Amino acid sequence: MATRRDFLRTALAGGAIGAAGCAGDGSESPSATVPDTADSTGPTDGSPTPPSDDGLPVRLQAVARGFTSPIDLAFADDGELYVADQPGIVYRAVADDSPVFLDLRDRVVDIGGYSERGLLGLTLHPNFSSNRRFYVRYSAPRRSGTPANYSHTFVLSEFRASDDGLRGRPDSERTILELPQPQANHNAGAIAFGPEGYLYVGTGDGGAANDTGTGHVDDWYDRNAGGNGQDITENLLGSILRIDVDDGGSDRPYGIPEDNPLVGREGLDEQYAWGFRNPWRLSFTDNELFVADVGQNRFEEVNLVEAGGNYGWNVREGAHCFGGAECPTTTPNGQRLIDPIIEYPHSGEGPSGIAVIGGYLYTGEAVPGLQERYVFGDWQAKGRLFVATRPEQGRWPVQAMEITNPQAMQFLLAFGRGPGGELYACTSGQGRVSGKSGGVYRLQPS
Repeated sequence: MATRRDFLRTALAGGAIGAAGCAGDGSESPSATVPDTADSTGPTDGSPTPPSDDGLPVRLQAVARGFTSPIDLAFADDGELYVADQPGIVYRAVADDSPVFLDLRDRVVDIGGYSERGLLGLTLHPNFSSNRRFYVRYSAPRRSGTPANYSHTFVLSEFRASDDGLRGRPDSERTILELPQPQANHNAGAIAFGPEGYLYVGTGDGGAANDTGTGHVDDWYDRNAGGNGQDITENLLGSILRIDVDDGGSDRPYGIPEDNPLVGREGLDEQYAWGFRNPWRLSFTDNELFVADVGQNRFEEVNLVEAGGNYGWNVREGAHCFGGAECPTTTPNGQRLIDPIIEYPHSGEGPSGIAVIGGYLYTGEAVPGLQERYVFGDWQAKGRLFVATRPEQGRWPVQAMEITNPQAMQFLLAFGRGPGGELYACTSGQGRVSGKSGGVYRLQPS
């Protein structure tokens, strides 16, 4: 039986394409760059595009190149850009160079060939300019408390930068959270501060397929054995967590916000929302939390997440039953399984793909046609992005948006948003984490 398709894995042109690899010796830093005006323009795959009077399509303006697998971005208030590269290095992208800001390769698992592990998340404290605190999420070799038959340990740590903000201090690490990870895949990795100052952390369901097998607990839904996505009492997998990194508890290095939905109820207090498979990137616009969740083999989805919400996995994949023609729409205690606001299939007419890459609601000014629309994409980019428009009610309609220099984005890894609301795309020319084809690009009018 063929292995189920997991995040960042597909077969293209008859050959398996992986998603991770070696970082090289790190002797050469990536370089920031001026825009490349010689790129070709025009559609490459016949994908439908929004009408031209929307100010679309867009082009990708190079900001920094030469990374292995740029997986996350963080912007300081002064516009300083930090780039997380999956093998374990954080860079600063400056005018003509990208010097190493923090090197964690001695703490991150060795990723060779295909891997969903590595340095997976980066965010700066809201008061970074004064306290120089920042946070990273990475995959470490098994630590104490992680069973011997598990893959690795999920680590969320706080670090401090030098007073001038030019270098991260590796010796300043303070571990905030460790989670045993049963399998090597479905690691999620997104971390972001919400508008109230709490840290939100995405966790995958533990890996493998179907949310079953080693490391997957039993849940209330008997048709699909196992189910970390539906569990709220045994572990923190398949969820969005919400913690207070500014107020450590008596028995843990973080506090629990008093209004977290399970405080005082059955369940783990860190839980904010659950029912996720592999939430790949999350973002806030004002008080709205957008979370993209990679599907298994039929549908990709984006959710507008609320406190205490249950987003269905592994009872449902997107808005559809998983593992059967019929399934419940509520839990036994009457909690609703919330459908996504955005969904697209793995094949068919219109936008399609294999692994959703969550983005942002556009609030910038450079591309007026994107105003107040949610910009996102798929790992198998094919020279295009996706745009969803908020409806009066119901699911958000999705359009494919042409990239006029598609060679800049063979594979899409992540998005970032700068202080002015402009959007940036992290891309790679390879389906494996190897080489130096990774780049960071800003979305511009074509």
